[in-house]
Amino acid sequence: MKIDLTDTTAGDINKALVQGRRAIGTPAVGMVLTLVIVTDEENAYDALKAANDASREHPSRTLVVIRRVSRTPRDRTTSRLDAEVRVGADAGTGETVVLRLYGEVVEHADSVVLPLLLPDAPVVVWWPVNAPLDPAKDPLGALAQRRVTDTYAAEQPVRELSARADAYTPGDTDLSWTRITPWRSMLAAALDQVTCEVRAVEVEGEEFNPSCELLAMWLADRLDVPVRRSLSSGPGLTAVRMDTSCGPIVLDRADGSLATLSIKGQPPRAVALKRRETAELIAEELRRLDPDDTYASALRYGVERLNAVPEQSVQEPGEPVAEPAPEEEAAKAPAKKAAARTAKKAPARKAAAK
Repeated sequence: MKIDLTDTTAGDINKALVQGRRAIGTPAVGMVLTLVIVTDEENAYDALKAANDASREHPSRTLVVIRRVSRTPRDRTTSRLDAEVRVGADAGTGETVVLRLYGEVVEHADSVVLPLLLPDAPVVVWWPVNAPLDPAKDPLGALAQRRVTDTYAAEQPVRELSARADAYTPGDTDLSWTRITPWRSMLAAALDQVTCEVRAVEVEGEEFNPSCELLAMWLADRLDVPVRRSLSSGPGLTAVRMDTSCGPIVLDRADGSLATLSIKGQPPRAVALKRRETAELIAEELRRLDPDDTYASALRYGVERLNAVPEQSVQEPGEPVAEPAPEEEAAKAPAKKAAARTAKKAPARKAAAK
């Protein structure tokens, strides 16, 4: 059931919710949280579809906040709130209210959302795109116990990770971190099977994918070893290679769905490691509303510390020795001449000292 309201108020929206529940014969409210989605018109459909799918596991009241762009000075000074109330089959297992804000009310979205929150229920705010750099200080983020962003949707994901680390507040999380949960579980299980010391790690994945950096930071933070980030053609995260005292441990996923776990002394094993949809990611985040200390520790490790240790080049047998470039030889010539003069004067200085 859908109820359209034009130029409305929060009070009228609450009345429409009660009216809709009575019309479909379910007056009782059995929802466990309020999910606030802050997005634009372009991404609203995909975000709402993912939230509806996740509501089968977490019945919730979903409030979609869409800030409409005012293109003229007159529109910017005219405030209006339009709403679309959905209950029943059109709203998954909960309730959905799509809020479209126009004019000055765009800057006061929290005053519109506050009266629509479920009483005595936790609040989760999710920004599918265009998340603020400090979600906890955002007016809508301040209403929530949990704030979900997605650095994968940012224009410069790696720089965004650094900003997230500087502004981190308990309750912040990132869907780029949620995407690597199966990888973290598989790598932890692989290390539990051996009694070896990990000496170095390489994380391979496509460029501009913050999940690769987050996995690399998690490994570096937990194992306290050098971690190198390398690039591949994807899709997403493709491989993790660990150099251990017992031999290499490799988790390789070249096709984005099926991975191969290789441990020295054991036969290779195929493991399911498919790339998950947004609905699965948001459902996982809604399972826990307490601060994620592991994410905080990995995020604060710092992207700039990855690749800090230069990779040692190992020359294969039979490989030709690389000759230095003429420019390098010319640059080193004065230093070599000075060293030669110092070496010639050294015997004379020793004789004078005796």
